[in-house]
Amino acid sequence: MADKVFLDTNILVYFAAADADRVAKAEALLLAGGTISVQVLNELTLACLRKVGMNWAEVDELLAVVRVACRIEPLTETTYDLCRQLAERYQLRVYDAMIVAAALLAGSDTLYSEDMHDGLLVDGRLRIRNPFLVAT
Repeated sequence: MADKVFLDTNILVYFAAADADRVAKAEALLLAGGTISVQVLNELTLACLRKVGMNWAEVDELLAVVRVACRIEPLTETTYDLCRQLAERYQLRVYDAMIVAAALLAGSDTLYSEDMHDGLLVDGRLRIRNPFLVAT
């Protein structure tokens, strides 16, 4: 992709769950590459086990695909410090702010998420987009 993309957990859950309405878009975003954080890996694991009903072997297979397709942004104290500032400034939930902070630190300019504020421009350099509402 021309722009630097970061994927929120919910995009990958749609891919894993094979949601008929959203799987094609989620798959296209994943296969185009991008960045995720360690938090996304954790949340995806939990969602696949609890919501999608996968077993550990299936989760491991999915994570292998995700880890090949995406660069992984680590979580650090710097990520947390930025998260805290963003949560207050933009009135984000802490875990959403952690995703946004990781995206900013990764140098992303687009964050695809279904459950954040579509169109929000964070720090003048990261646009949040709901890929199920807008053409991407």
